[in-house]
Amino acid sequence: MEFLVLTKVGGILGPFATVLGVIMDWLFKLTSSFGIQNIGLCIILFTLVTKLLMFPLTLKQQRSSKLMSVMQPEISAVQAKYKGKTDQESMRRQNVEVQAIYEKYGTSMTGGCLQLVIQMPILFALYQVIYHIPAYVQSVKAVFENVVVKITSLGMDHVGILNQFASENKINTSRIGDLATSDGMVDFLYQLNPSQWKALEGLFPNVQDVISQSASQIEHMNSFLGINLASTPSSVIFPPGGGFQLSFALLIPILAGLSQWFSAKLMTANQPQNENNENNAMAQSMKSMNTVMPLMSVFFCFTFASGIGIYWIASSVFQIIQQLAVNSYFNKIDMDEMIRKNMEKANAKRAKKGLPPQQVSQNATATLKNLQAANEKAESEKNARKEKAKEQAQASKDYYDSGSSDPNSISAKARMVQKYNDKNSK
Repeated sequence: MEFLVLTKVGGILGPFATVLGVIMDWLFKLTSSFGIQNIGLCIILFTLVTKLLMFPLTLKQQRSSKLMSVMQPEISAVQAKYKGKTDQESMRRQNVEVQAIYEKYGTSMTGGCLQLVIQMPILFALYQVIYHIPAYVQSVKAVFENVVVKITSLGMDHVGILNQFASENKINTSRIGDLATSDGMVDFLYQLNPSQWKALEGLFPNVQDVISQSASQIEHMNSFLGINLASTPSSVIFPPGGGFQLSFALLIPILAGLSQWFSAKLMTANQPQNENNENNAMAQSMKSMNTVMPLMSVFFCFTFASGIGIYWIASSVFQIIQQLAVNSYFNKIDMDEMIRKNMEKANAKRAKKGLPPQQVSQNATATLKNLQAANEKAESEKNARKEKAKEQAQASKDYYDSGSSDPNSISAKARMVQKYNDKNSK
């Protein structure tokens, strides 16, 4: 089943998708100037360009993750300290201590989220462009429009003919545009495989030459390693007529899953783990995601158009190369120097607000020291009370045990009462 709709996406994704579509169209024209008209190659180049454009955001996100790995032992220690304490005062103290750790390193709890928030609309827009290539890549759309113009100029009921053709060939038309419009017909034509293009020639014999010529050009553009980019691997491996057909399309979901698994492994391999990490809910959640996401990639790339699978694989491969470079960079960088620079940036932001440049560091250190001092004082007083009670109990015992030998003395009678109480309490 194909899910290709020529109508452009609107809302917040619209501007992002339009800009990315211009980039894709420019790449197609660039490769065409070298005599190469292939959407699969353009998708790979397109993925490389977008990865490079988003690299600064990715690097900031990786820096935040690296900084978090340094902070995590301290945060885990605070969480362990207040484990099981649910009263309001303990929760308040825990939050203050955790916040103080973030301030000490010149960052915030949402420091690593901003880059993700910025990247999300870009990533969603990427999928829209890959899904709706004819809508955003005008150079590709023009080839399809040659056929559309010729068919609509015949004056025939092309809508009824195409609907009948779709029914006979089990082509899904529920998610494409109106076949009475140019965009709807481009949507429809973009889904056809080579054998269906051949059958289309018989439906419109008067423009057979144009359809044949355009079909040959479209097949060349839309084929990558023998795979039709508009078809799903599932429809190729399990054709509508039934049965099983071995195809290179099977490699798309497999390579997508393996490449994403390796990419996720690289992202966590360079981050130091602490002894409390196994008990950390966030660490457990990330570990599960690193297992589930590659499996989801296999499923999606099996059921989505092959063009999406090509993008998914290319994205993971470039991510692996990028991650190797980033890991090498962070292995060589001095963490103390990185923290110092991070503090300078945080202090500069504070200074713009009229606060002392060192306010963040001073506040963090002072808050931690005050909390630690208060905790140590409370713990010391608690131990002192226990020790005093222990000494009083021992003194009382010594008094009873070392009393006068006179059976009529007060101490002797007190010992008798004590022994009686001890005996009956057992």
